[in-house]
Amino acid sequence: MHIAIDAHSVGTGLAGNETYAANLVEALAAVDRENRYTIYVTRPAAFERFDGRWPNVRVQRTLPHTPLLRVPFTLSAELRRRPVDLLHVQYTAPPLAPCPVVATIHDLSFEHLPETFKRRSWMQLRLTVRRTARRVAHVIVPSEFTRRDLIETYKLDPSRVSVIPLAAAAHFRPVADAGERERVRRRYGVGGEYVLAVGSIQPRKNLERLVRAYSLLRRERGRSNLPQLVLVGKRAWLYGETLKAIEEEGVGGSVVLTGYVSEGDLPALYSGALCFAYPSYFEGFGLPPLEAMSCGAPVLTGNLTSLPEVVGDAGLAADPFDTGALARALARLIDDDALRAELRARGLKRARSFDWRNTARMTLQVYRKTQEE
Repeated sequence: MHIAIDAHSVGTGLAGNETYAANLVEALAAVDRENRYTIYVTRPAAFERFDGRWPNVRVQRTLPHTPLLRVPFTLSAELRRRPVDLLHVQYTAPPLAPCPVVATIHDLSFEHLPETFKRRSWMQLRLTVRRTARRVAHVIVPSEFTRRDLIETYKLDPSRVSVIPLAAAAHFRPVADAGERERVRRRYGVGGEYVLAVGSIQPRKNLERLVRAYSLLRRERGRSNLPQLVLVGKRAWLYGETLKAIEEEGVGGSVVLTGYVSEGDLPALYSGALCFAYPSYFEGFGLPPLEAMSCGAPVLTGNLTSLPEVVGDAGLAADPFDTGALARALARLIDDDALRAELRARGLKRARSFDWRNTARMTLQVYRKTQEE
């Protein structure tokens, strides 16, 4: 079988989409030497990452990067010029693909929370993802929550939707070297103990409420008795509310905004954190909590959508819309050494049950099923 994978997100810093594509390609290459692969990329960094590493994998640049031109025109033309047996995309498929298509759809946040998107992005996603979900041969989702959501929202045949969980990449593990943790911490302006949050700065990550919960604790305890709050991630769409909360609460001196942090530096930041907070109120899976658990960080998440499914009993959960509940959960993690130790042990154990090679093997099963139908 000749399988093509659209990996245009690799090299873009697009958080979860890039992580999924990069790790899936590498895991498939590790477990499958039988099939041939063509990987479509747009960024030079992606070409350099994949090219020449595996004998059964070819890397092809398809430009321009903008999906409005690349997906319907460049990608479609490439598929006709060099036919393949199956194409795997994320979210959006070419409208007239000349081969069966498998689509991974991580979540439908744009359907349920349009106010958290720029209007143009929301309209584009509603149009293209709806059409993709209803027309492709098979849909892959990362959680049972997202599977139910797609089936109910788009009225899909349940047999066409498969749950294949994601995993933390292999380099996410505890960093025992205190010197390395210190070097990375200094690189991003972090000093002393800190509560860590990782994710693009956008509305549904709920960082505004995390900042206000942190400020509530700070007012109760005084600045000197509270760890720093470190927010790691690019400023994505509609990030202004988070920055406004930092200003209104007067916590600018205690909140560190690192911007984008390379994957190579993240394990040290996770490992050095007093705890990790991820109060998102809508996730299709939620990789950062799994990465944090893999590095031994005690985890606090929101208690909605897919997060309880991913974290299980290995973390604390709180109502992401209740600032007081978030503050109380943070206080428990900050104050209770025994609780942190217990969650650290549970998190490490649970994280080991997710593996990219298993994800790749399950994905291969979907490819084979699609070819047989």
